Amino acid sequence: MAQNVTYVRQEMLAPLPAPTSEGSVGGWIKKNLLATPKDIILTLIGLAVLVLILPGSLNFLFFDAAWFGADRSVCATLAQGGIQPDGWKGACWAFVESRFSQFIFGRYPLEERWRVILVGLMFVALLVPMLIPKAPRKGLNALLLFVIFPVVAFFLLHGGFGLSEVETPLWGGLMVTLILSFVGIAVSLPLGILLALGRRSDMPVIKMICVVFIEVVRGVPLITVLFMANVMLPLFMPTGWTIDNFLRALVGVSLFASAYMAEVVRGGLQAIPKGQYEGADSLGLSYWQKVRLIILPQAIKLVIPGIVNTFIGLFKDTSLVSIIGMFDLLGIVRLNFTDATWATPVTPLTGLIFAGFVFWIFCFGMSRYSAFMERHLDTGHKH
Repeated sequence: MAQNVTYVRQEMLAPLPAPTSEGSVGGWIKKNLLATPKDIILTLIGLAVLVLILPGSLNFLFFDAAWFGADRSVCATLAQGGIQPDGWKGACWAFVESRFSQFIFGRYPLEERWRVILVGLMFVALLVPMLIPKAPRKGLNALLLFVIFPVVAFFLLHGGFGLSEVETPLWGGLMVTLILSFVGIAVSLPLGILLALGRRSDMPVIKMICVVFIEVVRGVPLITVLFMANVMLPLFMPTGWTIDNFLRALVGVSLFASAYMAEVVRGGLQAIPKGQYEGADSLGLSYWQKVRLIILPQAIKLVIPGIVNTFIGLFKDTSLVSIIGMFDLLGIVRLNFTDATWATPVTPLTGLIFAGFVFWIFCFGMSRYSAFMERHLDTGHKH
């Protein structure tokens, strides 16, 4: 016993091994880019592609671009000087700078845009604590974000209680994209969970309703759902009744995303071992206690990538609302291509690059947060 204790003490007091080079930049490069002959070849091919593409891209996007100006003439200057209609040296960022506020707010009145900014600040102030796992009072935060905030935001954006009314046809740009995305995400997740539970229900009527809804909605593209909501729905309404176009888009996008979300959640429910259900039953838990406390937390953790993938697809699909006369970020950018003040061959490309970059920022952010949550919740095999 004394020998064992002495050996343990010697092991505990032994110096720590020297850190390896794997933690350095050189070690990371060797491990990830130069580990095998195939990796070396692919790395060299990637570097060759960057050498071919990067200089021209940087020149077009930054060095030869026109950043400021009042009209199209600033975007028509050749690298060697002079103006020539067919010689465009770089991106026309002056067009984006000139129309930036319209890209964000659409045709929302200038004197009322403080309301949109206030709603955006409120949204960020409530969303950030919700996304931080260790932030306290999640219940209160969720109540404010998903119940109180939408009501306050509606009256701020649309008007009421002393605020002038701003009709939804004046809404547009990134504002419309974010509103459609937030409402679609906030509605599709709980509704998708209910649809997934209903599809796995033992009650035939509930199961049939959920199956029919999911399969019918998933069987048609979103543009068809929006077209039906805009054109066909008024035909079934009583005479004199009308529904705002923006509200139709919100309902159509939310229902469409819910059907896809239901299948993602159902995949997580099917992955839960049968023993979890039996263990919950042995504890005497009711159906909703079992689902809320044991089954759903595990199922949702398993399908976080699928859930976020649905959210990303929903965010990009908001561009389809142009079919019902609403203009999101991409729609308002394309609408400005017809402006004679900025009619140049490079203007459409610059506008599309700007819109694509904005979409990429939000989608990449959601993807990174999804990876963070996966690491945060990956506790199953630590011990």
